Amino acid sequence: MASSEYSSINTFHKALYAGSISCTEQVRYYLDRIAQSKQLNAFVEVFEEEALEKARELDARIQAGEPLGSLAGVVVGIKDVICYKGHRLSAASHILEGFESLYSATAVERLLAADAIIIGTLNCDEFAMGSTNENSAYGPVLNALDTSRVPGGSSGGSAVAVQADLCLVSLGSDTGGSVRQPADFCGIVGLKPTYGRISRYGLIAYASSFDQIGIFGKNIADVAAVLQVMAGPDEYDSTASQKEVPDYQVALSHNKSWKFAYLRDALYHDGLDPEMKHGYIDFFESLVASGHTVTGTSFEYLDYVVPAYYVLTTAEASSNLSRYDGVKYGHRTSEQNIELTDFYKKSRSEGFGKEVKRRILLGTFVLSAGYYDAYFTKAQQVRRLVTDKLNEILDQYDAILMPTVPSTAFKLGEKTDDPIAMYLADIYTVLANLAGVPAISVPLHRHSNGMPYGVQIITKKFDEANLLRIAQHLMAEEQVATV
Repeated sequence: MASSEYSSINTFHKALYAGSISCTEQVRYYLDRIAQSKQLNAFVEVFEEEALEKARELDARIQAGEPLGSLAGVVVGIKDVICYKGHRLSAASHILEGFESLYSATAVERLLAADAIIIGTLNCDEFAMGSTNENSAYGPVLNALDTSRVPGGSSGGSAVAVQADLCLVSLGSDTGGSVRQPADFCGIVGLKPTYGRISRYGLIAYASSFDQIGIFGKNIADVAAVLQVMAGPDEYDSTASQKEVPDYQVALSHNKSWKFAYLRDALYHDGLDPEMKHGYIDFFESLVASGHTVTGTSFEYLDYVVPAYYVLTTAEASSNLSRYDGVKYGHRTSEQNIELTDFYKKSRSEGFGKEVKRRILLGTFVLSAGYYDAYFTKAQQVRRLVTDKLNEILDQYDAILMPTVPSTAFKLGEKTDDPIAMYLADIYTVLANLAGVPAISVPLHRHSNGMPYGVQIITKKFDEANLLRIAQHLMAEEQVATV
C-alpha cells in the first residue's frame, strides 16, 4: 500500500518498478490525504476520476513492459494560474468564474508527456498578487505546521500541498518571491528558475517581464527532475530561452568547496528577525569551517528594490489585466441597460478583489502621462542598476547566500490592514526577479517559535545546475550537522 515512505521520485520509482506499489495505490493515498486535509484549503479542484484513470493506464503499461516517461506516476498539483485544457481556471478570482481553459500550458504538456499525473489545481492569491494566500476568492490557505499562520503566497496552496503530503511535487509561479517565500514558510524546497528557462505559455500573466513558473518539492533531486522535463525552448513563447538544457540530475553528484557572498545590507537589515540573523551568522561560520569561503559584500540598492519592483509589476499588471472586461469570458455584471464604460467598471469592480484593484490602480497611475517618467522610467533605471550590481557580485562568487524572508510565517490577518508592511516582506526575494536570475529557498533551520526558515541561494543566469548542486550540498551538510 502507498505511504509517505515514498516521499521522493527515486524511492517511489524503485518501489513502482519492483512491484511493491502501483500508480493507482499512490493516487488513492494522495486522494485520501487530500480528503483528510480539506481544512487547509490547499486545493481549488481535485481531478479524482481523471487521476485514477491515468494511474490505471500507467499500471497497465508497466504490466505490458512498455517504456514510461521520467515522471511516470509522479503525482503533481498545479497552481490555479496555469492552463490545463478542459479544466477550470480562475486565478482564484471571481472575474474568471466558470472559465474553462482552451489549451494547456507548455509546462503542463511536458509533465503529461513524461507520464506525470496531475491531481488537481491549487489555491493561490488572486492573480498571484499577495504574500499570504489571504487574497483568494476561495478563502485563505492554512499552514499545515500551524493552522493559525499563513503559508505564504502567492503560491500558498502549492506549498502546503507538498508540505502536507497531498502530492509529491507541485507547480507555482514566482513574480517577486511567490515560490520561494511560501517554500520558506512551509519548510520545503522552492525553485524560481532563470527568466525564460521554463516557457510562460499558458501561465496567466501578472507582470510579464518578471513571471516564471517555479517548482516545489521536499528534496533537490525531485525539483531537478521536474525542471529537466519542463525547461527548454518553446515556439509559443518568444521569451523562452533557446539555450541547451543540461542534465540537472548528473550535476547534483558533484562536490567541491565554493566561494559564497552574503549581502551585509540584507543580513544586518533592521527588518530581519534577530534570532534568524544569528542563525545565518552561525550557518555561515559552519560553512567556513567546512572549507568554503563566505564573504560579506555591500549591496547599497537593497532599500530601492521593493519600490522599483512594485512600480514595474503593477504597471505591467494594469496592462495585462485589462483583458478581463466581462465581454469575452468570465464574470459579467447583471446590471442591465448601462453604457459600455459603466459595464466595464461594474464587471471589473464586482469581479476583482481588493488587492488586485489596488495594484491595477497603482499601475495605471505610474503609467499615466504626468507620472510615467517620475515613476516607471525611474524604476526601470533602478532595475538596471540592481541587475548590474548583482551580476558584478556573481562574476566574483559561485553564489549569493541570503535570507528568503525577514521573518517566519506570521499569523493570519496580522498584516492584512497594512499593505506596505506586506510589500516590504518581499525585500529579499524580489532581487532575483528584477535581475532575472535563478534562486532557490532551501529549509535549514527551526525558529524558537517552532516555525521553519531557510536560506536563499542565487546564482548566475541559466546556472541552475550549479544552483541545485549547491542547494543539495548545503541541505546534506545541515542534516549531518543536526544529527
